[in-house]
Amino acid sequence: MAFFSGLLGNAGEYDRDQAATEFGRLLGPGEAIEQAYKLVRDVILLTSRRIILVDKQGLTGRKTEYLSIPYRSITRFSVESAGHLDLDAELKLWVSGAAEPIQRTFNAKVDVYALQAAIAQKIP
Repeated sequence: MAFFSGLLGNAGEYDRDQAATEFGRLLGPGEAIEQAYKLVRDVILLTSRRIILVDKQGLTGRKTEYLSIPYRSITRFSVESAGHLDLDAELKLWVSGAAEPIQRTFNAKVDVYALQAAIAQKIP
């Protein structure tokens, strides 16, 4: 089911140690990865200072965009839990200066309550 969830565009939890090995060079001094989620090739990292959205592009995935969202620039956010028929959960982030939210979808195994608590704790 995890394979199909990935094909449908739903992120699942990703091992923090593996994420730190792969993306450690993106981190600043004293910054640590606290939670990580993976969607086929794309990754969402919640660090001690910001959210990093990793978007691998093209067929080979060699071209990669790293979008860094400092917690202080998040004006509001919402999470939507998975239901009985709707098997995915959603996160929406509204960032200052942007009219539309940044949206990511997760599979039902992700604890969106823990995710929202982690984000709420970081927002000033």
